[in-house]
Amino acid sequence: MLLWASLLFLAPVSGQLATAPKPTISLHPPWTTVFKGETVNLTCDGFHFYAPEKIKWYRHFLGRETQIETLGNTFQVHSSGDYRCQAEGSQLSNPVRLHFSSDPLILQAPDAVFEGDMFVLRCKKRGKEKLIAVKYTYNGKVISNSNKTLDLLIPQASSNNGGYYQCIGSVEGNYMFRSSTKVIKIQELFPRPKLTVTASQPTEGNSVNLSCETQLPLERSDTQLHFVFFRDNEVILSDWSRSPEFQITTIWREDSGSYWCGAETMTHSVHKRSLPLQIQVQRIPVSGVLLETQPQEGHVVEGETLILVCSVAEGTGDTTFSWHREDTKESLGRKSQRSQKAELRIPVTSESHAGEYYCTADNGYGHIRSEVVNITVRSPPGNRSGLIAGGATGVSLSILLAAALLFCCWHQRKSGDGFLKNRIRSPPTPGLRESAHPTCPAAVELQQLYSNVHRKEGDLVYSEIQIIQQGEEKETNTSRTSLEDKCASVIYSEVKRQLSGDSAGMVRCKDEEAMESYENVPHKTCP
Repeated sequence: MLLWASLLFLAPVSGQLATAPKPTISLHPPWTTVFKGETVNLTCDGFHFYAPEKIKWYRHFLGRETQIETLGNTFQVHSSGDYRCQAEGSQLSNPVRLHFSSDPLILQAPDAVFEGDMFVLRCKKRGKEKLIAVKYTYNGKVISNSNKTLDLLIPQASSNNGGYYQCIGSVEGNYMFRSSTKVIKIQELFPRPKLTVTASQPTEGNSVNLSCETQLPLERSDTQLHFVFFRDNEVILSDWSRSPEFQITTIWREDSGSYWCGAETMTHSVHKRSLPLQIQVQRIPVSGVLLETQPQEGHVVEGETLILVCSVAEGTGDTTFSWHREDTKESLGRKSQRSQKAELRIPVTSESHAGEYYCTADNGYGHIRSEVVNITVRSPPGNRSGLIAGGATGVSLSILLAAALLFCCWHQRKSGDGFLKNRIRSPPTPGLRESAHPTCPAAVELQQLYSNVHRKEGDLVYSEIQIIQQGEEKETNTSRTSLEDKCASVIYSEVKRQLSGDSAGMVRCKDEEAMESYENVPHKTCP
């Protein structure tokens, strides 16, 4: 809104000169009708920032115009006519009509009455006779009859108060006098505001600026207004504010509707509202639907969290995201939110979560589908299942294998029939420490040779048994020279899980000759 100031300076605006200031005329006393012989002081107003040295006054009466120049901005008037003023570089003011009357009774009224003004009409008698009662008529009808006050007060002017007024005064001796009829025009304080908008068909998600535009007259340029904005059925968008601007920071399709604004004086005496303005918000359909994963590329370790991120390249408003499995035709979940991205979390993944996934997005124009993403689930690092089944079964087989090996070694020591019985013995290597019991290790460790191999029932599984040499024994044990031969540093055992039967498996100790029947199995022979 442009609240026109009473003074506009000469200044360059877009390469042109701004509009020159336009002054106004005020009266003292404020009446436009007085008796002949009285004086009215006119003041040329509107120069807030500087006082002009000279003012030109123009009087127009009965077709003739005269010009008078004064020092300062005041001028004393004694004659009827239309008066206007002008300072150097300014426009001519609007005219003020003065009437110096010779009637015995006059009706006095202010020069300009605007909506919301409080104004007074005064009935005045010439001479020394005093009025003892006054009657006022409006459009020929009596609206006031009083012997206590001579004035007619209208507290808040409106367009309904415009019309023809006359006063009738009584003096002692029952003499009555009638004034001339005077036309009172109630001027509009400001026109109906006009609501303007930056875009009547904005795109969803953008901002929209609303402006409530109106204009005050020069004579009331200091009147303060405040503004309010509405949508449809009295939905208040803002509280009353001195600003004629209002911004909808983010507009959505449900904000479509009929908008209007209101302007009001601070005293609430004048209130006006604009005509409605239709705003239709446009929605952008979703496109470019993409399914991404965290971790990236769909590789997740068993037990970790898998996040499926569904996003759209374009699309506004509330969007419904849904996640699906292509291989099982299973629907995993859905979310509706005002966003271009949504997440679905699988807190703990397992092998059953491996498969093909996709997502869809819809904001009212139909489902748009992403491409399929393949999810793989790997065993966690350090959990090497090897060829022995993981979990309780693998642990049980390892314990069983170790126990069987120890039993086999103990039996050989007792019977003297070791699996190296018929092998040729080689002399010990100088500098190497020999075990006190070379045929049986003092400590055994089971090593899984292979990892990430899923064992099935009936498969052969192998484990590597390493001998950990201990320190030298006391000299009392050196008499055992019959077992000085070193056995192979690696012994292989075959473990086969039975599909049925009471035992979970069996362990057999074999000599090195038996190892030759296995392909691709590394082994060492006794020296």
